[in-house]
Amino acid sequence: MVSLPNTPQPGQSLAPTPIPEPATGLFSTIGQDAPAGLVVFLVALPLCLGISLASGAPLLAGLVAGIVGGVVVSWLSGSQLSVSGPAAGLTVTVLAATATLGSFQAVLLATVVAGLIQMGLGLVKAGVIGMYFPVSVIRGMLAAIGLILILKQIPHFLGADTDYFEDNDLFQFDGLNTFSAIGAAAQHIALGSVVVGTVALGLLLLWDSAPLKRLKFTRLVPGALVAVAVSVLLNQLFKIVAPALQVQPQHMVKLPVVASWQTLLGEMTFPDWAAISNPALYGVALTIAVVASLESLLSVEAVDKLDPHKRKTPPNRELLAQGVGNVLSGLLGGLPMTAVIVRSSANINAGGQSRLSAFIHGLLLLASLLFLTPLLNQIPLAALAAVLLMVGFKLTAPAIYRAQWRLGWGQLIPFVVTITAILFTDLLKGVGVGLVVGFFYILKANAKVAFIEEHENQPGQLYLRLSEHVSFLNKAGVVQALENLPRHSRVILDGTRSKVIDHDVLEAIESFRRIAPERDIELELRGIRPVEVAGH
Repeated sequence: MVSLPNTPQPGQSLAPTPIPEPATGLFSTIGQDAPAGLVVFLVALPLCLGISLASGAPLLAGLVAGIVGGVVVSWLSGSQLSVSGPAAGLTVTVLAATATLGSFQAVLLATVVAGLIQMGLGLVKAGVIGMYFPVSVIRGMLAAIGLILILKQIPHFLGADTDYFEDNDLFQFDGLNTFSAIGAAAQHIALGSVVVGTVALGLLLLWDSAPLKRLKFTRLVPGALVAVAVSVLLNQLFKIVAPALQVQPQHMVKLPVVASWQTLLGEMTFPDWAAISNPALYGVALTIAVVASLESLLSVEAVDKLDPHKRKTPPNRELLAQGVGNVLSGLLGGLPMTAVIVRSSANINAGGQSRLSAFIHGLLLLASLLFLTPLLNQIPLAALAAVLLMVGFKLTAPAIYRAQWRLGWGQLIPFVVTITAILFTDLLKGVGVGLVVGFFYILKANAKVAFIEEHENQPGQLYLRLSEHVSFLNKAGVVQALENLPRHSRVILDGTRSKVIDHDVLEAIESFRRIAPERDIELELRGIRPVEVAGH
């Protein structure tokens, strides 16, 4: 069972805090969605800037992708709670693409083509692949993201990290890795950032406590917003009474100043249409499309698990929405985008109820470029790190590990392997490793349900009835069962109730039927048609 933000932990009674049905009107949830959108905006802003920096792109490119993701994709997507924007998982892809194509302008064109490919995948209903991710792998992905958030925010919390905010890979672009960055930060602690972060974290814990959660005010105003506001005031107080504690500029939000629409247009970058004749562009576009599609499908699957109302996102519609988003982002000078789990988790944790919160976050990103730069640049990164520390803990709470342990090895091992692989590689590679292990246990489980064994009254006679559907996944179990049959026995293999028996299984049965006399086994087949076996 996945532990959900603002919901009871496993083993607790659900009766005292029932989850209300989601409202249906467009603006019926504005009371919850507006503050949640503000929180997501405060989290998304530094992420957009940092991912631009890590991608070797103009800082504005990340903001453009975030704006398109919020203002456009939020309405096209079938997900009510996911947030789209530039993703840390694509930074390496964009860096490599820039080197391959020779300019960021060419990468913008590749992003447009990638969006068209994603739209095509949605139209041919390729999104169904998202339905085949085992639940244990999805839960492992969420728990790993929670651990990454905690580990990655510690240096920012300590005020001793010049890395960009939320560099999620083990090996960072600054030459350090997750653990060495923490060690380096521990040697250069900024006391002011620690105080600001601790106060913010304390406020978040207090806001999440049972006594305060019963108050109407705390339900209307998210703790993250209070923590950020108090952190700004506290840092301003340091400036007056204790200048040595003031958070340094490099550990504050950094937003480029754009005074007007004309200035904004002057700062924007647009696609290089001459690159359309470069064959390498299409390989880059395909890579972006595949990576962005997989990451989006994984993210919305995870968001659906976290959604208190358990709403389901249509995967094909999600691919179409992400495709349109990438076409627009590329045309306007933005980075490639995906549905992103960190901002989506923050949205859920802040009480978001509908797509309106993601839309509001997009509007705020747009407005911030023109009106809010001086105010937003007063936010210490330590405060945002505290917000993400809380989000991370909720995603990887001990109750989740206990729940997986109780489900048995078949669920626990893929869960743990997924977490470990993501921590030491990246999201997509880690999920890939988890899928391999998860499918191994699926194959193992299917091998055990190929038939029902029943003993007849006659001594030495064994009756095996095949299950209703026998696929190639059951082949190993069937072969192993036949190989383990005792010598000098009579066996009835009954397939009369089976609607489907895969050809691979039929071949295995026929091969055994031919060698059964050598082991003095009398094999009777019922309802199982003979097939030709290659090599016989």
